[in-house]
Amino acid sequence: MSEAELTPSVQGAIRTLLTEIDDLRHEVERLKAQLLRIEILADQDPLTAAINRRALIRELDRIRAISHQYRSPATLVYLDLDDFKDINDRFGHMAGDQALCAIAERLRAEVADNDLVARVGGDEFAVVLTQASLPVAESRARHLARSLEAKPVEFGEWSAPLHVSWGLSEIRPDLESEEILAQADAAMYARRRERRAGA
Repeated sequence: MSEAELTPSVQGAIRTLLTEIDDLRHEVERLKAQLLRIEILADQDPLTAAINRRALIRELDRIRAISHQYRSPATLVYLDLDDFKDINDRFGHMAGDQALCAIAERLRAEVADNDLVARVGGDEFAVVLTQASLPVAESRARHLARSLEAKPVEFGEWSAPLHVSWGLSEIRPDLESEEILAQADAAMYARRRERRAGA
């Protein structure tokens, strides 16, 4: 466009267009930030801020592929609070919610940065231990359970002891993520039955 064609009205139109482009850029950035917040909320348990089951399954899919590619062991620990209903019945659901938040916080404090803590549902949690073979994971799972049980959860003047059952499943490429979760869950129930039968 020649200088003669840049009339005041053309210059005004160009300025308007540049302003609109700038506004659109800001709107795209705002929408990207909003989408990121929505994605985080979709993957996060609203009570404990641990990842939820949906995000856990996606992460298990990713870790299965990485473990296979790099021949790096990883294990899923499935944890369930024994008799959690008693806490809700005795102290109320708000106390139960406090207990679940405390458990998620304790688990996050105990695991490595590249490990994952998920609330699978109700009073059930899962921990993905990356770089952990079954024997290593068994030792770490036992430590996690003892750490949770070592300190009761407190609600004002009251406190409630925690009892935890756990099971393991190796994260392998030949098992689907749901199967890995189901195996760890079944191992947890088997361990609980054995413990109660021996009590």
